[in-house]
Amino acid sequence: MKKFLPIILTTTVLLTGGQTMAQSESNATEEQAKQVIFGFGELNPYGKYFTGKSYLKPITTTNGVPMYNVTFEPKCRNNWHIHHKGGQILLVTQGRGYYQEWGKPAQELHPGDVVNIPPETKHWHGAAKDSWFTHIAVEVPAKDGSNEWLERVSDEEYNKLK
Repeated sequence: MKKFLPIILTTTVLLTGGQTMAQSESNATEEQAKQVIFGFGELNPYGKYFTGKSYLKPITTTNGVPMYNVTFEPKCRNNWHIHHKGGQILLVTQGRGYYQEWGKPAQELHPGDVVNIPPETKHWHGAAKDSWFTHIAVEVPAKDGSNEWLERVSDEEYNKLK
C-alpha cells in the first residue's frame, strides 16, 4: 500500500484543481458541487443508509478496485458502518465535511484531505451543515469483504458539530 501513497497524494492535489488554502477552506455551493471533475452522478441508490440526499458517480471498478465520486448535500451523512476485511480510503475533493470513528471526536475535512479507514472500524462521514461535500471513496479490495450498515448518526450527535 505504501507504494500507492504518492499516487493518491498526487491524485488528490490534481482533483482539488490547485486550490489555495483559503479556497479549500470555503464551503461549496450546490452549483460548485454539480461541476465536480468526475461528474455529479445520480441520486444514491444506497440512500436508505443516509440522512439527507447524496449522489453517486462510479469512476471505476477496474482490477477490482471500486472508486466512486460521492457528493453530499448540506447536513447529509451516512449511517455508522463497518467495512469488513477491506478498508476504505476517502479523497476529499470539494466542500467541508466530517469523518468520525466510534468513540473518537469527529474530524473536519477539507479538499486535499485523505482518510485511511482500516478494516473493522465503525465510522461515518458526510457534509457540514452549511456546505456541499464531495469525496472519492476507494474501496480497499479484500477476499470476502463486505460492508455492514448500522444505526443513523443522530441529529443530536450531528448538531453538536460546528
